[in-house]
Amino acid sequence: MRRLLALLLLWPALALGQGEGIVADLSQRNVSITTNFTGSEILIFGAVTRREALVATDPIDVIITVSGPDAPITVRKMDRVAGIWVNAAELEIDSAPSFYSVMSTAPLAEILSETEDLRHRISKERVIRAVDGGAGASAPEFTEALIRIRTAEDAYQLNESRVAFFDGTLFRAQVALPANLTEGIYETTIYLMRNKAVVARHVTNLEVSKVGLERFLYNLAHEQPLIYGIMSLFIAIAAGWLASAAFRLIRN
Repeated sequence: MRRLLALLLLWPALALGQGEGIVADLSQRNVSITTNFTGSEILIFGAVTRREALVATDPIDVIITVSGPDAPITVRKMDRVAGIWVNAAELEIDSAPSFYSVMSTAPLAEILSETEDLRHRISKERVIRAVDGGAGASAPEFTEALIRIRTAEDAYQLNESRVAFFDGTLFRAQVALPANLTEGIYETTIYLMRNKAVVARHVTNLEVSKVGLERFLYNLAHEQPLIYGIMSLFIAIAAGWLASAAFRLIRN
């Protein structure tokens, strides 16, 4: 609420500046992953800043993207051979965000041109970087498969017409972050659109990190794998013994 109030107070002064731009912020800049983390909702809010002479120009729209850490990934295509499912082809995708959400004030086809999408890599299809591989591995086919899988997992989201835009100046939107988040920096980018072209952009970062027991176990598994393995084995043995003892007690 304090950030929103500060934004509203600053807007008149910013609007007197040169050009047209965006001032924006997030309801929170850090998301903590704990053992009982079930997801989070982040409010993105802001305002369009412009000179008075620009007020009467063509209407504008807003597109907001939230992108998780990029990483390469191998996508495999299964095929049935002699009644057995085997890997028929695979493609190494150079870079794909672990999470990607696109929100807009209107359907993307109405406010974003193909040229601008290629330049800024806004849509889900453009944000993934892949080239055709050998053995019939077509990049568009494997990219579509990855999008389909991650959309089903709620890791890729498309929410058209979900950005609320007030009087062509103030805007707000909420992004739902799922429970299976990857730790790292999430980049929030706000695009100001006119005539299907990007006229301004604003980038804000959101940090997602493990805390508490989650952080301890993560560090232990990566920095002391031997100790982590012994501890896991001990816990499994202890849990099995306790379950067996409880079963014998119930039977008696």
